[in-house]
Amino acid sequence: MAQGQQPILILPQGTSRYVGKEAQRINILAGKVLAETVRTTLGPKGMDKMLVDSLGDIVITNDGVTILREMDISHPAAKMLVEVAKTQEDEVGDGTTTAVIIAGELLKEAEKLIEMGVHPTIIAVGYRQAALRAQEILEDISIKASDRDTLMKVAVTAMTGKGSERAKEKLAELVVDAVMQVEEDGEIDRDNINIQRIQGASVNESRIVNGIVIDKARADTSMPKRVENARIALLKYPIEVKDLETDAKIRLTDPSQMQAFIEQEEQMIRDMVDKIKSSGANVVFCQKGIDDLALHYLSREGILALKRVKKSDIKRIEKATGARLVTNIEDLTEDDLGEAGVVYEKKIFDDVLTFVENCKDPKAISIILRGSTKHVAEEMERALEDAIGVVASTIEDGEVVAGGGAPEVEIARKLREYADTISGREQLAVSAFADALEIVPKTLAENAGLDSIDVLVDLRAAHEESPYMGLDVFEGSVVDMKEEGVLEPQRVKKQAIQSAAEAAEMILRIDDMIAAKGFDVSSKDEEDMEGMGGMGGMPPMM
Repeated sequence: MAQGQQPILILPQGTSRYVGKEAQRINILAGKVLAETVRTTLGPKGMDKMLVDSLGDIVITNDGVTILREMDISHPAAKMLVEVAKTQEDEVGDGTTTAVIIAGELLKEAEKLIEMGVHPTIIAVGYRQAALRAQEILEDISIKASDRDTLMKVAVTAMTGKGSERAKEKLAELVVDAVMQVEEDGEIDRDNINIQRIQGASVNESRIVNGIVIDKARADTSMPKRVENARIALLKYPIEVKDLETDAKIRLTDPSQMQAFIEQEEQMIRDMVDKIKSSGANVVFCQKGIDDLALHYLSREGILALKRVKKSDIKRIEKATGARLVTNIEDLTEDDLGEAGVVYEKKIFDDVLTFVENCKDPKAISIILRGSTKHVAEEMERALEDAIGVVASTIEDGEVVAGGGAPEVEIARKLREYADTISGREQLAVSAFADALEIVPKTLAENAGLDSIDVLVDLRAAHEESPYMGLDVFEGSVVDMKEEGVLEPQRVKKQAIQSAAEAAEMILRIDDMIAAKGFDVSSKDEEDMEGMGGMGGMPPMM
């Protein structure tokens, strides 16, 4: 720059920029801290976290994605790992903690290689090769199965350690029955299984409903509370006189015109109710509003009606009863009606619910989930959702793997053999990938109060004989998980390893961070970040 010239500012004043190893170190630290936060929740003996928001509302859980979603995380690299957990939840429904801790460990191993002088791009290439090879190994060690007994074992494994210990067998029965009921052509839409969480009773009082439960009461107390042999109409049309869409004014010059206007509105509503009655419907679920006068006429005709029913509930009723949603009441015919043995209103604890029961082969179903307190019921619901996800994945794929850290140890063993066949520095990255996968059995051991080094040595030795050997955290010994019936869907492991590898690769390839004014991700706040202050100001989680 010539003497006297002013410096050229490309970025706004106050913008922070971190380049090269500094940027990589900050991002890796964020990933490691996030993984450490959820790590203690893994496995049957994992601990819970208590999360308190700004309003004082409490969430107690050991579900990885729930913890990450409830935390107010601001660090950009940490947010990328939160996305890994969310994707895992959406795709499979379980394995969110596994995915995050593998991603965190991959970053930790990469940091060691960077310090040794290995370029991040080479590490990323090696990780990609290792992830592809890991998928192939996973296919080789998978067990073909989708019978009911296997589904029960998968559901029980998913719920073990999630607060549902006392009733996991019963809940597993409910989950398997529900998933098998809604299965269509080998596919399961998890949205077709509705969980109605109600506190005030033991988990053992939970039950499956042969139909749908809606958390709404009838639109008017004068309507029948129970309708047998229900003929159900679903309307996406308001049973009321529509307001004028423009600012038009109606000028009345005579009192009789006012009376005629009112009578005309009444007649329109009466015609709508007559249309419903003539179709043969005796139960109406309306997605829109229902006029008070319409409620009076419907009550007089003995028709049970619910208004402003959620779109998701309408969809489930369609699946359960065979009804078709009608967008114009003039088009409603008998062919559009669905059938149910009974529709009735019932109060359970503090909740007034409407039951649509005794449906013929319903492809949508509800589970009434009980819990002694609000927080117990909420955690039960999360465990149930995980179980539904894994059972659905097992039915769709027909493949499971052993649990207890067995797949990770076997993949790590085979990856080390694969690394010996690779020339170049990528070999180091593949070996590092293998070491990172062993974080799963190490964490299971630590959370059970066992010596992780001894456990890992025993597991490696056992895997020379069988790929199904895993850690029994209750006995503290290495056992055959296939024989013990500890099984997980292959898709859980496949998705966890793939998404963790991709997230780690993306973070490693970042060598320049430009942060807007007021957003500080600098290393000088390292101590804060260790206490989660760098990711939303949360206190340290022990």
